[in-house]
Amino acid sequence: MRQAGPSVQEEHAPNSICFGCGPANEKGLRIRSFRSEHGLEMEFSPKDEHRAFPGMINGGIIGTLLDCHGNWTAAMALMDQSGESEPPCTVTASYSIKLRRPTPYGVALQISSEIEEITEGRAKVQMILRADDEICA
Repeated sequence: MRQAGPSVQEEHAPNSICFGCGPANEKGLRIRSFRSEHGLEMEFSPKDEHRAFPGMINGGIIGTLLDCHGNWTAAMALMDQSGESEPPCTVTASYSIKLRRPTPYGVALQISSEIEEITEGRAKVQMILRADDEICA
């Protein structure tokens, strides 16, 4: 997984204070998403305060990771579609998460995303969260 160089968040919104993806929010998750062949990918190493109980990640943290990463996937795809040099301001209209197994603490989490459908101003994103090569969400 490519993690070198600036993330899409650092490149396009370096002053963002979003809790999930804002590079300027020192108390936030500060996710770093990178372009991949079909969308974006990211890796996140949870901290102690991200646990629901010993050994497992809190579902709200998982939701935040997916919300922000998915929103950036949509924004980058819409930017590419329009030919603009900066992504449009986007928000997540809706999302649902199917938690397949507890997400373990102590390992890096990988999230991959791709565009399922794109129309003018809207994109539908599919994501997978893995831990230790197991699909968790």
